[in-house]
Amino acid sequence: MIKKGIILAGGLGTRMSPITKAVNKQLLPLYDKPLIYYPLSVLMLAGIKNILIIVNKGQLNQFQKILPKNNHLGLNIQYKEQPEPRGLPDAFLIGEKFIGKDNVALILGDNFFYGQNFTHKLRKCIKLKKGASVFVHPVKNPNLYGVAKVNSKNIILKIIEKPKKFISNLAVTGLYFFDNNVVKYSKNLKPSQRKEIEITDLLNIYRKKRQLNSEFLGRGGVWLDTGCIEDFYSASSFISTIENRQGFKIACLEEISFKNKWIKKIQIREMISFYGNCDYSKYLKSLIK
Repeated sequence: MIKKGIILAGGLGTRMSPITKAVNKQLLPLYDKPLIYYPLSVLMLAGIKNILIIVNKGQLNQFQKILPKNNHLGLNIQYKEQPEPRGLPDAFLIGEKFIGKDNVALILGDNFFYGQNFTHKLRKCIKLKKGASVFVHPVKNPNLYGVAKVNSKNIILKIIEKPKKFISNLAVTGLYFFDNNVVKYSKNLKPSQRKEIEITDLLNIYRKKRQLNSEFLGRGGVWLDTGCIEDFYSASSFISTIENRQGFKIACLEEISFKNKWIKKIQIREMISFYGNCDYSKYLKSLIK
């Protein structure tokens, strides 16, 4: 059972420059909430309460203003700083002490997920005991992503980064589940030509051992990498449409904690006071009427 999760919220955000020169992109508003709320909500939906957030050096205070360690969400939040971008597997080196002897989930801080049976699939993934599992999702332009070829048993047979020839339309998303070997394997990775350790190399270690499985978001599921302006505003528009049409909020952290029975009404009232007079607070009030 996976009880720990890491959010990798560092990076330079160069694809969204110049607006990311002063503010980390995970703190930018994705519709009515900071972007960081969305990957955090995914870990919470999976039932994970122990969370490490990895941020850029010097940006810790900015994150702690909206997600303090002593929060009212029933979460155990820890922070670590990343001196410079060194590749996704660097999260497991920075988080080695946090991980300890446990299995762990990793989600990228700029990924957005949405789907009808998503919570059920997440609860299935956290039962992982050995190996690794990744979420995959069909895309129209697989040459822009890391792509997986999957057999009938959902075992990944091949992963290629930005393939020139078509092998599959299944992109590997930024949501991963690993056994405890991930720390050892990450330590043995060698930097690529761009001087970073690569997530594809890490996944291929598991693939060669036939321990790399895939999980599908399913038809109607949504995955967006919000690392560029176009996708960022597409995601924001999608969230706005869903919330205003259906009347509920996506990635309302307090609602997830309340439904998980991690907090009670008194904590929600404290968060209403924390947020002040806004539409988000009005939504929280509707939860405890």
